[in-house]
Amino acid sequence: MDNAGPAGETGFDQILAFSLPERAARGRFVRLGPVLDEVLGAHDYSPPVRHLLAEALVLTALMGALIKADQGQLTLQAQVAHNRSQDDEGAISLLVCDYRAGELRGYVRHDPEKLANHGSNIGLSDLFGHNAHLAITFDLASTDGDTAAERYQGIVPLSGDTLSQACEHYFRQSEQIPTLLRVAVQSDGRSTIAAGLLIQHVAEGEEGRERLHVRMDHPDWEHVATMGGSVRHAELVDPAISAEALIWRLFHEEDRILIDTGAALERGCRCTAEYYSQVLARFPASERADMREADGYIHVDCAFCSKLFRIDV
Repeated sequence: MDNAGPAGETGFDQILAFSLPERAARGRFVRLGPVLDEVLGAHDYSPPVRHLLAEALVLTALMGALIKADQGQLTLQAQVAHNRSQDDEGAISLLVCDYRAGELRGYVRHDPEKLANHGSNIGLSDLFGHNAHLAITFDLASTDGDTAAERYQGIVPLSGDTLSQACEHYFRQSEQIPTLLRVAVQSDGRSTIAAGLLIQHVAEGEEGRERLHVRMDHPDWEHVATMGGSVRHAELVDPAISAEALIWRLFHEEDRILIDTGAALERGCRCTAEYYSQVLARFPASERADMREADGYIHVDCAFCSKLFRIDV
C-alpha cells in the first residue's frame, strides 16, 4: 500500500502483517471471532478467565505470526512458581497457549472457588498470585536436514496490570526489541471478539556502533509508538473496520505501508488416540495396568479441547 487509501477485507481469524520501511518498523494485526469461541467453548470458563484466555490467544497469534510459516511454534505460558506459599496463591495455576502454522489452542487451569472470592475487576496479581512468571518459547523448525531445530525461551516475572503489559516487558528485557502491544476483548455473553495490534522497531545500527533496536527513545520508534498507541479498543474489535482500514487510519501519513495477508487461523488441538497410545506405550506394563479403568481402557482427557479418549494399550 503505497500512500493509497484503505483496501482489502481482512476480517476475523486472519493475520495481517505490515511494515513501515522508512520507520524500520514491522507489525501484526489480528481479530479473533469464530475460532476464539471454539477454543473458549471447550470449557465452562467464568467471565474473568474467558477474558484472560482471549487476550492470551490474541497475543499468541500476534507473536506466533512473527515466525515464518511452517517453520516453528510459539508457546506462551504463565504459571505460579512450584515453591509458592499459601499467601502467594492465586485462582489460576496455569495458562498455556500455542501457535503453529496458523493453528491456535489454549487452556487455563484454575480454582473456581478462589476465583469467586474476587470481584469482577480482577488484575493479574489476583488471578495468579504474587509469585508467577511468564515464559515465551520460540521453537524454530529446521529448514535443513542437517541442522537441529532451535529453541529460544525467555522467562520474566508476570508483572503489570494485563498480560499484554507482561509481554511488552518480556520483549524489553529478554529480546531488547521495543514493542507496542494493544489488545481488546468484547463479549456479549454468547460470543467473544478479541483483537490485537503488535508493532516493533527492528532496525540495527552499523557494525561497531550501538544497535538501534535497543534504543527505546529512537525518534522513529517514538513516532510509530505514538501513532500505534492512539488506537482505541472500540476500533480494534469493530468488525466493520477491516484490518487494512485500521492500519491505514493509524499510519496514512507514512510514505509507504507494505501489507501481507496471512493464512486463515483455526483451532489446532493436536490430540489423537494414536498420539496418546504412543505416549502410554512408553510406560512399563505394570504402570499401564494401574492406569486402567473398570472398563479395561485408559481414559485420557485432553485439557485443550475436553475430548475424552479411551486408549487400549
